[in-house]
Amino acid sequence: MSKICQITGKRRLVGNKVSHANNKTKRTFEVNLFKKRFYLPEADEWITLRVSANGLKTINKLGVDEAVKRARKEGLIK
Repeated sequence: MSKICQITGKRRLVGNKVSHANNKTKRTFEVNLFKKRFYLPEADEWITLRVSANGLKTINKLGVDEAVKRARKEGLIK
């Protein structure tokens, strides 16, 4: 399973690790992902999502129903 937030679409970034001697080597910046269960009252079911910390804030702000609806519209959740 890829490391992509199912709410915001955040994914791994690639950049350079720069040493004190200014040597540059490739490195990755991983997403801060959590596996969380959410209850959807309108469907009367529990769903498990892989969400980032920013995705959790989005769910708290919009509500789980609206956040899941938007993610399905963008194609992040099947």
